[in-house]
Amino acid sequence: MNLVSTLARDLCGEFDNREQAIADPIWFVHLRAWHRPVNLFTNDSCTVFAEQANVLQLDQAYRQRLLRIRSADDRAKFPLNVQYYSFKNPAAFRGAGQNPDRLGNLTEDQIELLPGCILQVTYEQSLQGDRFHASPPADARCCFSYQGETRQVSLGFEVSPGKFFSHDKGIDPNTGKALWGAILGAYEFTKRKDY
Repeated sequence: MNLVSTLARDLCGEFDNREQAIADPIWFVHLRAWHRPVNLFTNDSCTVFAEQANVLQLDQAYRQRLLRIRSADDRAKFPLNVQYYSFKNPAAFRGAGQNPDRLGNLTEDQIELLPGCILQVTYEQSLQGDRFHASPPADARCCFSYQGETRQVSLGFEVSPGKFFSHDKGIDPNTGKALWGAILGAYEFTKRKDY
């Protein structure tokens, strides 16, 4: 079994957290998330375009990013890793989750590696199916520039067939305090469509 393609298969699709947002609307916004496969780095990995939107504003998708899934160098403890990339011009790809044709001409010169924005992935197989858990190395610090300011995010997710739990949180780089995202626990997404 190829774990890279298994993780990509489980990760790709259209998701929402409808049940969670209904059960706890004060803490969890009703979101839709798109994870689309893209044809970059195909010789040694699988790459996934990701973005999300509030279901009340689907035309205002945000957090466009790429996740490159590949085998790790030291596979004994963490068989896979996920490296994040940003877009040099995110607006050019806004809405590509719903309109994947926008990704058809994507090239490596339109993206940039985000140093420190990497996850180590563990894998479990059980009667309930495959389960991947992705978390940052202890010393990782994921930062990027947005509208002239340095932003920091704590990344992480769990994925299994039909489910995606996001642990992403925005962090105040000065205080280390969580500002947005999975502050009270993971955003729990259910896959509604397969890609």
